[in-house]
Amino acid sequence: MSPLGLLLDVDGPIASPITRTIATPSILTDLITLAAGQVPIAFITGRSADFIREQVVAPLVLAGLPENFRMYGVCEKGAVWFPIGPDGMGDVVVDRVLALPPVVIDDVRQLVKESFANEMFFDETKQAMISVEQRTDVSAADFRARQPAFNTAAFAILVKHGLGVRFDDHQSPDASGQIPYRLDATIISTDIESVTLDKDHAARRALAYFAQSGPLPRLWRSVGDSRSDYRMADHLHEAGYDVSHVDVRPSDGILDRPYPVIVIGDQIHDEAGATFLRYWVDKLALRS
Repeated sequence: MSPLGLLLDVDGPIASPITRTIATPSILTDLITLAAGQVPIAFITGRSADFIREQVVAPLVLAGLPENFRMYGVCEKGAVWFPIGPDGMGDVVVDRVLALPPVVIDDVRQLVKESFANEMFFDETKQAMISVEQRTDVSAADFRARQPAFNTAAFAILVKHGLGVRFDDHQSPDASGQIPYRLDATIISTDIESVTLDKDHAARRALAYFAQSGPLPRLWRSVGDSRSDYRMADHLHEAGYDVSHVDVRPSDGILDRPYPVIVIGDQIHDEAGATFLRYWVDKLALRS
């Protein structure tokens, strides 16, 4: 059994936030080497299953995954999950109870089409949440200049349909006084999702899956580029594991946590992710 387990966000530490692909070849080879060394690896992401299939799993399969390894995917922050094997992704399960009403999805899609299509697109691959993402041919500055207006308009759509929603310091309960949804703005998207979805929820699901196939390591590392990614390590710490969190975009501010928080020098995003993976390949003496 490997002494190490990994919970990895995808956008940032694995996939470039610019190209939205695995742009650093060593990331693929080192993930495969770690998997062959029996390191349990879970991709914990807000991305859709289709995105992970095309941009992460397909390149791993093409590069040559081993026959026996432990790898899992939890997408849409815990609403979608699946095993990953030598031939790719297994059956995808969706918690449709958490999905937004179709009328809200349609209204947000129309909002993007009519008012924001020059800067962003509606992600049609999401199955339980809504994501509206920066177009890759648009600068980050142009996207962020329009993102607040989109957020305000999307918030109004949920309120119009009687849904409780919160965003930053604004909140609107539904008729029962509940706030079941939130708007989560990231550097490349705005997500609209159930408040029950988050990276700690997803981490719990991943560990439960790994526990079915054998003992779990005591030492874990979680890696991410946003403050919400710390919740992976929060769950591991609360469950009694030896955990450190690797923040590959510390410019947002390093959170005060009861476990170590690691930064990779001046490196950020997938450059930092590549350095982190290579460190553990060397530390575990897995290079042939």
